[in-house]
Amino acid sequence: MTGVPSGLRGPHRAAAGHRSGPHSDQVVRAVLGPTNTGKTHLAIERLLSHSSGVIGFPLRLLARENYDRMVARKGAQAVALITGEEKIIPPKARWFSCTVEAMPLDRRVEFVAVDEIQLCADPDRGHIFTDRLLHARGTAETMFLGADTIRNLIRRLVPGIEIEHRPRLSQLTHAGACKLTRLPPRSAIVAFSAGEVYAIAELLRRRRGGCAIVMGQLSPRTRNAQVALYQEKEVDYLVATDAIGMGLNMDVNHVAFASLSKFDGSRIRPLTAGEIAQVAGRAGRGLRDGTFGTTGTCPPLHEELAEAVEQHRFDPLTRLSWRNSALDFSSPSSLLGSLNQASPRPELIAGHEASDVLALSALSANPDIRPLVHSRAATRLLWESCQIPDFRKLGDDSHIRLCGRIFTHLISDGRIPATWMENQITHFFQTDGTIDTLMQRLAGIRVCSYIAARPGWIANAEHWQARTREAEDRLSDVLHEQLTARFVDRRATTLIRRLDEGGHDNLLSAVTAQGNVVVEGHEVGRIAGLDLIAGEHTDAEDGRLLMRAARRAVRSEIPRRVALLVQGDDQQFTFSPDGTHIMWEGMNLARLLPGADVLSPRPLVLDNPLLDNAQRERIRNRLQTWLGQVVREHLAPLFAVQATVAATPALRGIVHRLLEGAGIAPLHRGERLPPEMLGRLRRLGVRVGHYTLFMPAILKERPLQLRGWLVAISLNMPCPALPAMSRVTLPPDALPPAFMDRMGWLAAGPVRLRLDIAEKFIRELARLTRRAPVPLPPQLASRLGVRREMLPAVLKGLNMRVHHPRPMPADRYGPPAPIMIRFHAEGENIRHEKTRPAQDHQASRRGATRRPDSPFAALASLLDQP
Repeated sequence: MTGVPSGLRGPHRAAAGHRSGPHSDQVVRAVLGPTNTGKTHLAIERLLSHSSGVIGFPLRLLARENYDRMVARKGAQAVALITGEEKIIPPKARWFSCTVEAMPLDRRVEFVAVDEIQLCADPDRGHIFTDRLLHARGTAETMFLGADTIRNLIRRLVPGIEIEHRPRLSQLTHAGACKLTRLPPRSAIVAFSAGEVYAIAELLRRRRGGCAIVMGQLSPRTRNAQVALYQEKEVDYLVATDAIGMGLNMDVNHVAFASLSKFDGSRIRPLTAGEIAQVAGRAGRGLRDGTFGTTGTCPPLHEELAEAVEQHRFDPLTRLSWRNSALDFSSPSSLLGSLNQASPRPELIAGHEASDVLALSALSANPDIRPLVHSRAATRLLWESCQIPDFRKLGDDSHIRLCGRIFTHLISDGRIPATWMENQITHFFQTDGTIDTLMQRLAGIRVCSYIAARPGWIANAEHWQARTREAEDRLSDVLHEQLTARFVDRRATTLIRRLDEGGHDNLLSAVTAQGNVVVEGHEVGRIAGLDLIAGEHTDAEDGRLLMRAARRAVRSEIPRRVALLVQGDDQQFTFSPDGTHIMWEGMNLARLLPGADVLSPRPLVLDNPLLDNAQRERIRNRLQTWLGQVVREHLAPLFAVQATVAATPALRGIVHRLLEGAGIAPLHRGERLPPEMLGRLRRLGVRVGHYTLFMPAILKERPLQLRGWLVAISLNMPCPALPAMSRVTLPPDALPPAFMDRMGWLAAGPVRLRLDIAEKFIRELARLTRRAPVPLPPQLASRLGVRREMLPAVLKGLNMRVHHPRPMPADRYGPPAPIMIRFHAEGENIRHEKTRPAQDHQASRRGATRRPDSPFAALASLLDQP
């Protein structure tokens, strides 16, 4: 781990970091005792009772957990979180939850506390805790929390300190050895390597339904998710390393050691009695007693050791780790010398050589780095770069090279380039790979998070902090999913045994607020809409019995869901993509059947063994009401016309035909309407064409999809995908013919033409050709969206007469005669403009003496055009 950040070191530190002694009114206390004594709770209460304060925890996870508690009490604007990788510091923050390494000792606060102060003896991180013990002080009160083993050394190193002993709130009892397969529920099994943890977890999955995993390499997010898996009783067992020994409060009744030795970074050594007690003390919580013992291949605890743990009697600490904090930054060699300075007291000894000192020693000798360190500021910057934590612990010099790269960027460019950060972070967004691969990526992104959190190291720091947090969260979630998928079997062996014994009728089953169906605490399916969706279990007998118990649970939920459906608003219902069903909560609820007319389809509630007849009828009535409302809302112009003509018998029949066709009605062969009726219909928004009556407002995009569904339902077919609104023509086989007829796609020879466009062209051509044939308009093909050679066939399909010119004799010259067209209408509902009698007479004479395909007819038609 890192040392104290350089900005918080040395005799220049102020406020909370001042030396103890000058202020006689200062209170310095040590609250010592075993686990489960309420020490941390006491410290938080004291912290929040002062106007300002800082508390340091040994783990980032604990700092975050207690930050959340403090925010709940004082509000987010008054509480700060500071760890190596995460900094949340509101401008008016008064209370700080931190890791011990990140405590802001340059702030003047009334209260300072350090948790797990016995870690002063840890050979890796102990010098940080010792520095806090010797130097970190609040202006009014200082509190150190920890085990009794440090009592004598605290009294010797901090003269005048008040020491308070707090007894454990519950009894801790040795229960001896026990087989893994016979451990009681709510047990934590402790191992000291990833291989051991995985092997135990796999056995528990096969024999006890699964377990949660807690290891030091997990991110706080993954660790919290795994703890929640255990706390919410989705699993009854927890497999962990000694990472659970530091402040993780869980509902553990029994702690079983699978090993009594650990690798401490340099050798495998036996656990001390104090370390065993720290982990075993997780058993029991509050006033509830707990037990501890061994399991697997671990030999039983010696009677004397077990008794010492029960009675909390341990040998006192005699040595604490120490490293000089009054550093000399005049040069790298001077800095190394001050770091390696001998302890001023015999009870303070050097711990293991930390990664920051190793990096400093290597980089100060590097010929590429050494010339860049030319001032006190450069030496300080080199030291800050070396303090980047080695979370990855790869065992090579890659971390030292990383520190050197960071220093080079900072000393040369003043900032770390954004491109370098992006290249580093992008790799960690990959979420494929094994559990171990994901944990390595989590360690790597923690390094990036530390760099992004350093003030002044990178531009747009908030952006990079968010990016690293996003990557860590994504990796954490995937890691949690993989751990759960690998080591959790939702159907525990005990449940399967009860099913095999025929006890399924007595199984406890329920539906959670999230819609998960749980039988005896195990998720077997989920409820979606009004349907029970089975979980991933086979069709074996135990699976069928599980679903029988699940259906019993769902039946008690169905009345509530039916009431929610019936009383909810209209926005809860939707049509299925093919228009054949009504959906609720993403599930098909009812099938739509043809009704009395196209505008009145009937909903048929789907078969569901969970519904009775009365519930089905309530749902059907609600859906029928919704259908009617949707139809009236989307086809509002049509119903508005119906209401307007209610008192006009002459128009009621016409509008009734429109209603029958949902806005489109064919005209009978030769049918003609009186001019006054045409005018009234036009004012009502109804167009009377050559072939159809229709309402243009109904052919717009919003009502068109509903019309498609209604027409398809009336034809008892799924609704095909509708063409885009920009389409004018369709191939004749693009959609079923009956569907195209009723949707307003007119048959026009080799194509289908959109009704409103077709009627518009027919009207124009009828007006142009009312006296005589006219040449084929040059832009007609592009306007209709067809090839020019197809036009004659299309126009014939629209009842146009097409006159092809006779071939020109070989002895004549000149441009070829054009194709001539004329509309032939048996019954016409177009009111033409009045023409002058003389013109009509001349036109009739000309039309009577000229053949339509003669060039004179073409010339005359051009002269007649207005």
